[in-house]
Amino acid sequence: MMSDSDVLIPVGKIIATHGVKGLLKVHSYSGNLESLRASHSITIKSREGTESSFELKSVVPHAGKFMIGLKGLDDINLAQPLVGSEICLLRSHLPEPEDGEYYWCDLIGLKVATVDGLELGTLSEIFETGSSDIYVVRDAVREYLIPAIADVISRIDLKEGRMLITPLEGLLDL
Repeated sequence: MMSDSDVLIPVGKIIATHGVKGLLKVHSYSGNLESLRASHSITIKSREGTESSFELKSVVPHAGKFMIGLKGLDDINLAQPLVGSEICLLRSHLPEPEDGEYYWCDLIGLKVATVDGLELGTLSEIFETGSSDIYVVRDAVREYLIPAIADVISRIDLKEGRMLITPLEGLLDL
């Protein structure tokens, strides 16, 4: 059985190649360059779910993204098929989140309800909008888009697997 520290956590997505020498342009989910730099190896998970491990050669910031080089990947033709894949690190290679911060993978699957007891569904997806993340909560019938802001998110309890929200007026009517 895998321990929590052996779990792969998605930390970014390969969005393009750069140059002809196999460099990859990565959108980081956290913006945390140090986690990548501290890791000697990464796992790349393709859109089909195939996992491949690579040794990191270089990691540098570049135009709001990261540019990474991988050992054995020194040609654009080898790098191109990786575009669209996710970069994953072992949980044990990541820093513990600060109080009130969570890894997305810990939030996906939480049951979501209002503080008044209305069950909304399960947090099934998270996406970035720039100012704040949006939590997509689904049940069998509806989908709710919940802004991840302090005024709305009242409580997150990972042990219970629950999130309580205080919806802004009209939020659940959309």
